[in-house]
Amino acid sequence: MNRTDRLYAIVEELRAVTPRPRSASWLADRFEVSRRTIERDIGALQQAGVPVWAEPGRTGGYCLDRSRTLPPVNFSPDEAVAVAVALGGLAGTPFAPAGSTALRKILAAMRDDDATAAHDLAARVHLLGAPPAVPPVPALLADAISARRVLRLRYTDRAGAATTRDVEPLGFVGSSTVWYLLAWCRLRDGVRAFRLDRVDRVTATSERAPRRVVRPEDVQVPEGDLRTLTLLG
Repeated sequence: MNRTDRLYAIVEELRAVTPRPRSASWLADRFEVSRRTIERDIGALQQAGVPVWAEPGRTGGYCLDRSRTLPPVNFSPDEAVAVAVALGGLAGTPFAPAGSTALRKILAAMRDDDATAAHDLAARVHLLGAPPAVPPVPALLADAISARRVLRLRYTDRAGAATTRDVEPLGFVGSSTVWYLLAWCRLRDGVRAFRLDRVDRVTATSERAPRRVVRPEDVQVPEGDLRTLTLLG
């Protein structure tokens, strides 16, 4: 998570629990950064005019004046639960952490009575089967497309051969069973699809990836024909 996203997420976290405070230690654990980083982030928010203040005492922490920062869009309980059901299928995908954050933002944006109704409705929805036991996608892979950094992968192919490659992230290809990182592979000098569960190690280099155009016919994956995601229902 980059700093801008973390600052927004801190505000939403404080909004969700207001008027109760969150301690710097709790926020540091939540966002996997140091307490000093959280204190700098809070200072930056205050300088930007966000109404965050420190509440002293053993049970104190940082508080947010929710009434001064209400978002402009509210969701109905049905809409919130619909989003939660849809996000339930994100386990093991690059968008699972973002999905969790999105749901928290939705609940934080709702009026208290609607949020209560959403929790009540969610408790009446029952799903069959346990969620898939899949390892989380490393944050570097999840952020690969928006960050546009050249990545160094240690990758094991389906034959069991391991290689280390520098790749330029181009997109993701997903199915109901597996997700791929679509990238320009400098080792093979072409577009390749890397199964996320076969990436053994990933590091980000300091090099900015150039922009490349990928056509659907350039992508070769065994699951079938491609269709491109759209944000319109």
